Amino acid sequence: MANAADDIGGFDPMSAIPASHALTPVVVRVNEQRVARGFWPKLLKVARRIPFTTELVAVYYCARDPETPATAKAMLMAALAYFVMPMDAIPDFLAGIGYTDDAAVIATVLVLVGRHLKPHHKQAAQDMLDRLTADA
Repeated sequence: MANAADDIGGFDPMSAIPASHALTPVVVRVNEQRVARGFWPKLLKVARRIPFTTELVAVYYCARDPETPATAKAMLMAALAYFVMPMDAIPDFLAGIGYTDDAAVIATVLVLVGRHLKPHHKQAAQDMLDRLTADA
């Protein structure tokens, strides 16, 4: 049986990606897979504990929008993949500071490509969070 690394050009989707390879097509696919598998499960676990949930979901919708340019999508997916990864610069389980690095990554990507984040992405994010709150 082939492993996930074989399916995506030899990269293991759970290992760190060297910065020099950050926007290569294979790495973009790895990030897309990480986000596809892990974004909603992780968000549902932590949404009430992080103050940037709306921005995070808006970034997700922007990254999934066919109108968003490919380079911007790749950067947005990389930021979302960082959020999904279980190991990062500041472990998420540390109370009070665990998500500060994730917030910084999201803030940075918004500075770089935020002009592609449209009002309909923000509205879709708010609508989704309203539905999740109503279901809880």
